[in-house]
Amino acid sequence: MNIQAMMKQAQKLQKDMMSAKEEIDNQTFEGTSSIVKVKVNGKKELLEVKITDTELTSDDLEMLEDMIVVAVNDAMKKVDQETDKKMGKYTQGMPGLF
Repeated sequence: MNIQAMMKQAQKLQKDMMSAKEEIDNQTFEGTSSIVKVKVNGKKELLEVKITDTELTSDDLEMLEDMIVVAVNDAMKKVDQETDKKMGKYTQGMPGLF
């Protein structure tokens, strides 16, 4: 294989990687924890927090804060899983690229 063909193949790979990353960035992921739902985008930016129990007392506040953390972490894990799924074929042997 000559250098020109390798460069062309590398450019195509780079274009495919960027396309896959853009697709992930534009997706919305939902994380849940009993009474809390959160939405994040593929850039791991928190977009929305929904609390589904409207009868909360001040005693429930600490528990609610913990549930929000769990829900956000759940959504972030889904972003990572989707990134690994879509980008893994490009980044094999290059951990931590995305």
